[in-house]
Amino acid sequence: MISRRDLIATGAAAAAALATTGLAGTARAADGGTPSAGTFGDTAGTAAAGGRIKPASILPVDPGDTPERIIAKAAAIVPRPPQVTWQERKVTGFTHFGMNTFTDREWGSGCEDEATFAPSAVDIDQWMQAYRAAGMRQVMLTAKHHDGFVVYPTRYTNHSVLASPWWYRGAPDATATAARARAAAARGDDYAAYWKIRAEGNVNPDGDILGTYLRAARKAGLKVGVYLSPADGAELPHAWHRTFVEQIVAKHDAGKSLSTEEQATYDDRDRSPSGMGRYGSGSAVTARTIPTLVEGDDRADAVAGGELPVFQVTADDYNAYYLNQLYELFTQYGPIDELWLDGANPWTSSGVSEAYDFTTWFALIKALSPDTVTFAGPQGTRWVGNEGGTARLTEWSVTPAIADPATAHGEGLLPHGAQVTDIGSDAAITAPGVKYLQWFAAEADVSIRPGWFWHARERPKTAEQLVALYGTSVGRNAVLLLNVPPNTSGRVDDADVTQLTRFGAAIAATYGHNQLAGAVPAALARTLSDERLGSSWSPPGDQTTGAVELRLADGVAFDQIWLGEDIQRGQHVQQFTVEAGDGTTWTTLATGTTIGYSRILTVPLQTGVRALRVTITQSRATPYLSTLGLYRTTPPPPAS
Repeated sequence: MISRRDLIATGAAAAAALATTGLAGTARAADGGTPSAGTFGDTAGTAAAGGRIKPASILPVDPGDTPERIIAKAAAIVPRPPQVTWQERKVTGFTHFGMNTFTDREWGSGCEDEATFAPSAVDIDQWMQAYRAAGMRQVMLTAKHHDGFVVYPTRYTNHSVLASPWWYRGAPDATATAARARAAAARGDDYAAYWKIRAEGNVNPDGDILGTYLRAARKAGLKVGVYLSPADGAELPHAWHRTFVEQIVAKHDAGKSLSTEEQATYDDRDRSPSGMGRYGSGSAVTARTIPTLVEGDDRADAVAGGELPVFQVTADDYNAYYLNQLYELFTQYGPIDELWLDGANPWTSSGVSEAYDFTTWFALIKALSPDTVTFAGPQGTRWVGNEGGTARLTEWSVTPAIADPATAHGEGLLPHGAQVTDIGSDAAITAPGVKYLQWFAAEADVSIRPGWFWHARERPKTAEQLVALYGTSVGRNAVLLLNVPPNTSGRVDDADVTQLTRFGAAIAATYGHNQLAGAVPAALARTLSDERLGSSWSPPGDQTTGAVELRLADGVAFDQIWLGEDIQRGQHVQQFTVEAGDGTTWTTLATGTTIGYSRILTVPLQTGVRALRVTITQSRATPYLSTLGLYRTTPPPPAS
């Protein structure tokens, strides 16, 4: 682990990045107004002193804070601007495409032969067409899964597309064949062996899966994300692995069932891990330079000239490897809008565990790309707690942490874990042990198929099921992360495309026209239906409760009500009621707890409603209702 003062960048670009993020010099906010983790500036001082609480994306809970003071701090927690735009995208497409696609696995061993990765006709533009048809506004590719196979030409492992026949246009020619023979002979001692021969022979111009993916996404008008697994089976220590295989073989021969990852290791029991044995190896924590330049590194001049930043850190072998790959991603493939990394450390119970240096990882990410929203990172995005695409009915974006969010994986900082039912109530944030409050909105991940990778035997969810998932994720203050895995040929299956297209059409048709139009007062109706967060209704006199009432135009028919707060001012609402009026009486249509960015309420079809009233009955601070929408469900069109 390192302290912030130990993470030093050199070069003009790095100096600018560090000045912005507060890693060196005077602490200031990454967005100019909202301090990030560990860089509170004046906010922490005024909050600790018991004075006015300045809005911030993170605030400390001080020992002397009363419950009332802590709740007031929670009301002052606001998202960073990148978090706001991330949530406004509503649906992100997740793409799992790698070695597991071709081994028919969900979890690989790390011992796979790189030649197994052999797509026949990758068409990434077709992927983007499918994602856009679904209404997605961001997409994210798995650059490295737990097996350690990397789908871009990294310098730091030979277990990548560089060692696959995919790297060449057709079969490798004579020049490529000779170069590959040299790399194969050197790979045991040189992790950059294949990178060094990357340009020799009949190179495939689309061999870099990640680069092609990001270019195609941006061309399609989509924001981009990258998943880089911290777990890495290819880097398991070889001596330990031999013992591990013996144990699994004995378990198998005894008739005991094997886990998914154990089965992969058993199937590949005659092979060794494909990397350099750096994961959990117990290597020394020493001074390292990031980027670690390799022989013939094409970045050497840019680094020497200060065009690329240099970081001095202390790290073991594996953490240095991971930091170098993060550096590659951000300096060669940026801007990256979302970075996804989980906390999987899957071999701990079998004797190998890697101490992930999240403090250094997060500091490097912040220095290189302060606007990136990092999954499980400080003021980033949070796993909703299941892989079913379902958020809580009470889904707070303001959550407690038991330590500085810049120092550990976010799931481990939630007092009772990511799967806890109560994620951020008054009781949760004022409980003993809470040290910080931060903006940590939920991301609800789910796959269109039973698995995350494509398997021929599986079938996609229907559009009707996807519409329901939209309601339980986006409709409950979360972002829907929908995985759509391409098949072994390198295309999204026609069956998946059909359901994605039907899903996208249904969402567009349902939410394409807000029937609040024509309501009076007209100015208030426009304020609530203009899709701008900054225009909102709040109770007079900055009260914490109150009601907004509108008279509806004739002929309005709806069965969905969409509510949203101006999250730029925080998330405040704790209880609300929606009522329909017929001119003489009011009938309750729905009640709820949290609203956040979006809350979709499904009600029986309403016709002849003359007025609508939304009452905020409990709130942490003055509520700012930014969105009120009335919609009628349009089902997915028939499959063509």
